[in-house]
Amino acid sequence: MENDLKIKQHLYEQCVNFVEDRISKIQNQIKEIQESLMSETKSSAGDKHETGRAMLQLEREKVGQQLAEVEKLKEALSKIDKTIRSEIIGLGSVVTTSNANYYIAISAGQMTANSQWFFAISPNTPMGLLLMGKRIGDVVVFRDSKFMIVNIF
Repeated sequence: MENDLKIKQHLYEQCVNFVEDRISKIQNQIKEIQESLMSETKSSAGDKHETGRAMLQLEREKVGQQLAEVEKLKEALSKIDKTIRSEIIGLGSVVTTSNANYYIAISAGQMTANSQWFFAISPNTPMGLLLMGKRIGDVVVFRDSKFMIVNIF
């Protein structure tokens, strides 16, 4: 049981690191775009200058949207109670099945904890939606594969 909480804590920390890394990269992109906008000087090309600035503005908006999405991931993580153990799969659950292991948090890809592989998935993904609300012993069918829920913590 104590080991289960360590696994859950480790997976949670990996998700936090994933989000912080993405935020850092996006903030660097924003900084680079800002510097490009500031260094863009009025040239004799006129229209070319305006087109360049417009392209940089669009890029800044796109990166700003990416930052907003990652901030939502960070907020979702903040709602997870790492100390709770539930019999029903929900946000923050670690789920072992006869097929694979999952951490219901955010979509952050494959991770390891205690020499085991886990897929960090959002509750809104197709697999997350299938698992939510299930209990140990329930059978889930996903893309022609049938598997049983072995453990939840």
